[in-house]
Amino acid sequence: MQSGAVRSHGVMEGGGSYNRHARIPAGGAGLAMPFLEQAVQRLALNGNNHPIVIADYGSSEGKNSLAPLRAAIRGLRVRFGPNRPIQVVHIDQAANDFNSLFDVLHRDPERYSAEDPNTFPSAIGRSFYEPVFPPEQVDLGWSSYAAVWLSHIPALIPGHFLAVASTGEVRAAFDRQGAEDWRRFLSLRARELRPGGRLVVVLPALNDHGAAGFEPLFNHANAAVAEMVAEGTISADERARMVLGAYPRRRAQLLEPFEPSGPFEGLVVENCELSELPDAAWTDYQRDGKLETYADWHAGFFRSIFAPSLASALDDAARRSSFADQLEARLKQRLAQRPMPFHSFVQTIVLAKEGGNADSNEQVRLETLR
Repeated sequence: MQSGAVRSHGVMEGGGSYNRHARIPAGGAGLAMPFLEQAVQRLALNGNNHPIVIADYGSSEGKNSLAPLRAAIRGLRVRFGPNRPIQVVHIDQAANDFNSLFDVLHRDPERYSAEDPNTFPSAIGRSFYEPVFPPEQVDLGWSSYAAVWLSHIPALIPGHFLAVASTGEVRAAFDRQGAEDWRRFLSLRARELRPGGRLVVVLPALNDHGAAGFEPLFNHANAAVAEMVAEGTISADERARMVLGAYPRRRAQLLEPFEPSGPFEGLVVENCELSELPDAAWTDYQRDGKLETYADWHAGFFRSIFAPSLASALDDAARRSSFADQLEARLKQRLAQRPMPFHSFVQTIVLAKEGGNADSNEQVRLETLR
């Protein structure tokens, strides 16, 4: 299959499912909060009263955006007072469940605009692999667990649907696509950031040994799909077309565009940090022994994020509709039979747009990150 022949799905299950089940991405975003708060303090903004623009690249249904954006707005209010307008723009693909997003922005008790009348939320339905804003319009960019999705599927994966399970030429094709997409993402954000602006990107990651931590969960799901083929629920051809566009990266891959000279498209790396995210469901299971809750937690997570991409390979709508239910049930059964922790890894990279009035001594150059 030629590179770019299959579009990466990357849209989460709608109806509020992602908001209910995406606690792992929320945990990863929580690890990045100190970096986001520091980025707010380092923003170089001019003294006029133009609105401060925050871009939430890859918002999904919005629940996981509330805490980090509330923290960012709180920091901006300390620096610039209560009266300066703040515009928050949530970006996701046109197929995203924007109804759930706007319901969260309007009703959720933790919404960032609840006690801030000078904060103005909006949304754009467009892939962040395209231009989203005119040049130099964004002061602060935030992207959590979204840039892990590739723009295109470069190859089918024999025997699996996850890039980290691939080998040989197939893995090389994913590595090339991952490098190309990361550079494109950075180039577009560099054009959209104002000089002195900051971009904070949080990603599920591979550690230095190439492990993501979630491999056993994905292997359980792969085995469950194989069972569905054996029983005739889905065809072998449909199974072969099932590929996830999720591509976790190593730290070196995130830093590669900045080698050897440092800046890339006017962006400079300030921080690049690998963290381990403990499995909260496993911690709960060890404490209270509720195996069913543990299995529900992880099966619901997998379903809400990945089942729509897998189901898109099926030939008819009726079976696409029932696929997620069947996969979730099988996955719960397998998880309950063999419970284990899924500790994962998170990368946080903070980028500054050169220019503005920021103190260059605050910038952590690439040499200090090695």
